[in-house]
Amino acid sequence: MTHVVVARWRPRDGQIERIEAILRELTKEIRREPGNLQFIVNRSLDDPNEFLLYEQYANEQAFLDHRQTPHFKTLVLGQAVPLLERREIHAFSVFE
Repeated sequence: MTHVVVARWRPRDGQIERIEAILRELTKEIRREPGNLQFIVNRSLDDPNEFLLYEQYANEQAFLDHRQTPHFKTLVLGQAVPLLERREIHAFSVFE
C-alpha cells in the first residue's frame, strides 16, 4: 500500500537560503530511491519561510529504507534539522 508522508519545515531566522540548498540536493537524491514514487517540495504562498514536503513511497518499508540512506542521515538529520525552528511529520496511506 502506498505510504505518504507530509512534512512541514520552518527554518530558523537567517537559515532560509541554506535550507533551500539542502532541499534542492535532497530532492535529487530522494527521487533516485527505488521505492520513492514522488517527492515534491512546496513553499507557502502566505509565508515564504514555510515549506511543505510531500512524499510518496511504494510502501512503508520503502519509507523506512529511505530513512536509512546516507543522504537522509546527512542532509536531513545532520544538516537541516539543526537549522529548523519547526519540523512536523505526518504519515498517511492512500485511501482507495
